[in-house]
Amino acid sequence: MSLSFYVHIPYCMKRCGYCDFNTYTPSELQDGASLEIVSNDYIDAVLRELDSAPKELVPTIFFGGGTPSLMPATDLGRVIAAIKARNGLTPDCEITIEANPDSITQEKLAGYLQVGFNRISFGMQSAKPHVLAVLDRTHNPANVKLAVDMARAAGFKSISVDLIYGTPGESLEDWRSTVTEALSLDIDHISAYGLIIENGTKLAAQIKRGDVAAPIDDLMADMYLLVDQMCNTAGLNWYELSNWAKPGQECQHNIAYWKSANWWGLGAGAHSHLNGKRFWNIKHPSAYKEKLFAGQSPIAESEQLTPTQLRDESVMLAIHMRSGLDLALVSAAAQENLAAYKLTGHLEIINNHIQLTAQGRLIADRLVGEALG
Repeated sequence: MSLSFYVHIPYCMKRCGYCDFNTYTPSELQDGASLEIVSNDYIDAVLRELDSAPKELVPTIFFGGGTPSLMPATDLGRVIAAIKARNGLTPDCEITIEANPDSITQEKLAGYLQVGFNRISFGMQSAKPHVLAVLDRTHNPANVKLAVDMARAAGFKSISVDLIYGTPGESLEDWRSTVTEALSLDIDHISAYGLIIENGTKLAAQIKRGDVAAPIDDLMADMYLLVDQMCNTAGLNWYELSNWAKPGQECQHNIAYWKSANWWGLGAGAHSHLNGKRFWNIKHPSAYKEKLFAGQSPIAESEQLTPTQLRDESVMLAIHMRSGLDLALVSAAAQENLAAYKLTGHLEIINNHIQLTAQGRLIADRLVGEALG
């Protein structure tokens, strides 16, 4: 058995208008406080939580947020060192940090490599300033290339960029320009996610008031097909619905999620999965720290998946992967339903596995429903 770790760093210098992740600015946590003050003992709390995790060998560690690259390498390195000493790391353990391009320096990159990171993922989102403005992203688009080049020169083995498509006011040509810029970088992985308008966000309120237009589904479909075609041409192959990589550069941590492997989420609001049981921590970092320093569990809630839920989830996860859904998991009636989608070009049967075409990926949720029918 193995156990991946996700480490949540819940701090950002500014909240993006579309984001509903469990993140906090220093001023939200403590009026007038600096990041150093509010995050001072957060890593101590994370290390206390680590004591509760199983002692299985670790193939991947992923630091997400928030903005992990705001934190000193020495602080994040304490977590890596503790996991290594307690659990042990596989020889090829993938250790990823998410980074804001504006928060990167050569000194920081050297520090991250020194403490064990070997993969970095930059939040690019768009190459177009007017798109970034709608998203409330603060980074300078030109800094993405600078950050990628610095990371490669520093010695990172794998570099990824995250993109978002479907932002109000973004045209297909805007998106083509963004993907072209991303593919011109010295990267080996791209994640591209369609914008989801989450209730309670600044962007949702702007759309409700009519200040900005809502995303257009048909345009977003065209954007997905475009990024898929452009990535394929550039030698990056899809391996999961929203992820493309050069051969051998797939994100192993992502794959662990999509294969329903075991992982432990350390940090405020982090989610975990162990042998069909899901549980998640208290969201607010102050409450999270209070629990752990009082010797109590930070877990807020948990659920044990039923055999039916486990089967349904395995179908959903498999159909989102390039490796595909094993026909043995699908009933005869469902196979008959899916046969029609093979004729329409939405899926293929390869080595007794259902694999979605680019058009099929646009209706993945419908095909999951057919496979479960």
